[in-house]
Amino acid sequence: MATLSDVAAVAGVSPTTVSRYLNNNIALPASTRERIDAAIAQLDYRPNLLAKRLSTGRAEAIGLVTPDIGNPFFAQLAAVVESEAERHGYAVYMTSTHGDRAREIEAIRRMRDRHVDGLILMSNRPDDGSLARLLADDDKVVLMDEDVPGIGLSRVFVENEVGAYLATQHLIAAGHRHIAVIGGPPGLLSVRERLAGYERAMTEAGLAVHEGDVLLQDYSRSFGRAATESILAQKRTPSAIFASSDYLAVGVLQALQNAGLSVPQDMSLVGFDDMPFAEMVNPPLTTIRQPVAEMGRMAVEQLMALLNGIAAAPLTRLPVDLVVRRSVAQFQPRSI
Repeated sequence: MATLSDVAAVAGVSPTTVSRYLNNNIALPASTRERIDAAIAQLDYRPNLLAKRLSTGRAEAIGLVTPDIGNPFFAQLAAVVESEAERHGYAVYMTSTHGDRAREIEAIRRMRDRHVDGLILMSNRPDDGSLARLLADDDKVVLMDEDVPGIGLSRVFVENEVGAYLATQHLIAAGHRHIAVIGGPPGLLSVRERLAGYERAMTEAGLAVHEGDVLLQDYSRSFGRAATESILAQKRTPSAIFASSDYLAVGVLQALQNAGLSVPQDMSLVGFDDMPFAEMVNPPLTTIRQPVAEMGRMAVEQLMALLNGIAAAPLTRLPVDLVVRRSVAQFQPRSI
């Protein structure tokens, strides 16, 4: 196996120069860099990672805790984080908690046992204080997508309230006056903010929110279906639904189809996320587009800053956009 000294001899430089070059600690002329790169390729040199970790004090790996890697939203975020971390020379250790608090805590502890240099955390349950206590003394953590209140960690979120406002406004502009909203767990940051956006749009339009119009529980397809069934069982049903995730919207579509109803003829529908499947469902879903790739890149960028002793922004908010497709129709009086 080729050594660092072998690379240095072939490139005609000192081993120290090669070491500093590989650690990005030296600026070299292009010709010198090319000789070192050529020597590395010729000798098929692989750095001794253990020795490098001992010398730098870094594992050159980060942890990613995600609620459900099977969910397309979290899978897309994880793929971006992995790609961006690799660009910085870091491996990613990933774990999926399935939204269970005990598993989140265990995952964070397990990540620490692997001696990762930092952590990106995505949760999908309101914190009961246990996460805040666990992370209180850890300054190499970035929160992505959802919050853990009470700790001063760097956060990367989207404009949830604005997105929900745009979604509800779009339905109001189409003539809908009775609009229901289906959302995730009560108390979760995104749920509170999206509900606030919905309520702001309704209030500005002088529209009432009726009893039974707000249904909150899970960002899941099954809850989207169950919530819609509950809405359809009401004496006075809405003409439109704002599903505050695309996964929920798929459940809404299933429930309406099971009831013999169609979108948008019988019920208009707007989602939130703009997952890849949103334009493939029938009808293609009008939704709020989250900048998923930018969110993942920003989280890694903030974590890299922290790892390099640079202060990271305490809060980054990324903009969202309304994507209009074919799941909203102009309101026509009808009975369901």
